Amino acid sequence: MKVYQEKEVWFVTGSQHLYGEEVLKTVAQHSQLIAESLDADNRMPCKITFKEVVTTPDSIFEVCSAANHDANCIGLVLWMHTFSPAKMWIRGLNALNKPFCHLHTQFNRDIPWGTIDMDFMNLNQSAHGGREFGHICARLGIERKVIVGHWEQDDVRDDLSKWIRVAATWAEFQGMKVVRFGDNMRQVSVTCGDKVEAEIVLGVSVNTHGIGDLVGVINDVAKSEIDDLVATYATEYDLAPELGIQGDRHESLREAAKIELGLRHFLKQGDFAAYTDTFEDLHGMKQLPGLPTQRLMADGYGFGAEGDWKHAALLRAVKYMALGNDKGTSFMEDYTYHLDPAGPRCLGSHMLEICPSIAESKPKCEIHPLGIGGKEDPVRLVFDGKSGPAINVSLVDMGTRFRLLVNNVEAMKPNEDLPNLPVARVLWDVKPSLKDGAAAWILAGGAHHTAFSYSVTAEDMADFAEMAGIELLVIDENTDLRSFKQEMRWNEATYGLRGI
Repeated sequence: MKVYQEKEVWFVTGSQHLYGEEVLKTVAQHSQLIAESLDADNRMPCKITFKEVVTTPDSIFEVCSAANHDANCIGLVLWMHTFSPAKMWIRGLNALNKPFCHLHTQFNRDIPWGTIDMDFMNLNQSAHGGREFGHICARLGIERKVIVGHWEQDDVRDDLSKWIRVAATWAEFQGMKVVRFGDNMRQVSVTCGDKVEAEIVLGVSVNTHGIGDLVGVINDVAKSEIDDLVATYATEYDLAPELGIQGDRHESLREAAKIELGLRHFLKQGDFAAYTDTFEDLHGMKQLPGLPTQRLMADGYGFGAEGDWKHAALLRAVKYMALGNDKGTSFMEDYTYHLDPAGPRCLGSHMLEICPSIAESKPKCEIHPLGIGGKEDPVRLVFDGKSGPAINVSLVDMGTRFRLLVNNVEAMKPNEDLPNLPVARVLWDVKPSLKDGAAAWILAGGAHHTAFSYSVTAEDMADFAEMAGIELLVIDENTDLRSFKQEMRWNEATYGLRGI
């Protein structure tokens, strides 16, 4: 399914003139066949476009320059069909500002044992042509994805499909607009950060609008729009009786609808992909936007609580990465622990804003008091999260660089019902264990806010970090604290030498 319909990845093949024009014609035929076959595969989330066989420094530079200036091109797949002398690639690769994947494959799957001769050998040289290309990429210090295997294999195509999703997300990040309604929660450090550096390194533009700007839009919402949205609520959720048309809290539901519609209008008018708010700075609003934010996240918007713009942008990125194939992705917070030695676990939640895409069953729409914020009781969706493998990922400003921190977890059904907890929540096992996983997260300076996803993997986030040129730390089943600490020390040295 082409979920990124206006985007494309260019398939470019490297060769040279040493082998004659007939060989180059065959190389082009092979390349076009592979590109067309990949493009026809429903797993590919955008168009795969065969471009050309490049055989000279000039042709390589030209295709790299053209990719830079094509807004629809999100990246390249580069294949060395034969031996493409790597010095030819220096100028082009130095100019290229789009991510690329090195597909280390060959046209034929098997060696034709009984008929193989030197003509066949000269035509099928990916085995060492790819190594020549790999050397110059390593010499130039270029981060890239390397996928090895025959181009018809499922695992190769699955890996390529996932990489394309990351490349599309990186393209989406360039120029992404995040709006902050008010400032950060007072005295909190991890939700702050260098917004100028975020635009320089990540391409994300973060700016603030006063709450009054939003309230003005909310107050202009038409009654008919509110009527329609309230009817949608009643269809999509198990509505608490007091919120129904005859209920004594129905006006609170209508106020939530009014806030949602105002937010949608504001975000659409400003072309914002993500937003933040904080309960300390929502003057003029009658209730905190719980249900509105949950529904906006379900539609793909990024969100960060307490002014946390980094996780608003990150959540949008993770949701975009899972587009069309999302098993559930949400803003999240490590909230409280179950420290039973027989099964220590973490309960993730937030006071209002957890995305219903992670819900195990149809959410309940309820209204309850909230002890902070000084507003009327907010409407929110209440549910348990699904079971299954997932990740928590955090984007942290370390002062000298951005750090992407990923933890593999296993979500599960709560040990018992939670009848008195009026928020959406999900319970999980931390990998490698709560004891070591939480220690590693704290040692790395990870935020209490995260993007939580059943769809995106640690490998996907590693590819994203490479495209962005930022630090990555992964906490998983194999994490050892001593080695983890040493990795952080190495990273301090590495990123210090880079001057980031």
